[in-house]
Amino acid sequence: MPGDLSALLSRSGVVHWQRDRPTAELLAAARDAGRRADALDLQGVADKAGFMARCAEALKLPDWFGRNWDALYDCLTDPDVLPAESARLLVISDWQGYAAAAPGEWRTALNVLGDAAAYWEKTDTPLLVLLAEPDVTAPGHPTPGTSG
Repeated sequence: MPGDLSALLSRSGVVHWQRDRPTAELLAAARDAGRRADALDLQGVADKAGFMARCAEALKLPDWFGRNWDALYDCLTDPDVLPAESARLLVISDWQGYAAAAPGEWRTALNVLGDAAAYWEKTDTPLLVLLAEPDVTAPGHPTPGTSG
């Protein structure tokens, strides 16, 4: 794994990630390095119920997950729910629609994710949440500085 990627994955927190590689490639590199790596795709999510459903599915949360903010925090900070040998990585893609549709809920989601990352920060298994920005190298995406 490149040194810059290794340094990134050893951090804890919630950060914006300007994609410099496909998400699948980043997840594979993280897994190859022994990190737990999950993807949370929020495309089409417009409310808390949709967000919680996607979290439950993507993170394989237990049946007792109550689909509320406190329960999400409890799951994100439970080593039995999110086991990891080393660092944890969660890449959230297509989050912009949810943030626009429900800005108050999105702020709460970011607070919960940030609190969970802070919980793991001083451990050997930090949690890094990457908010993936649109891939400017993807086909059909306008090149910066051009229209269309």
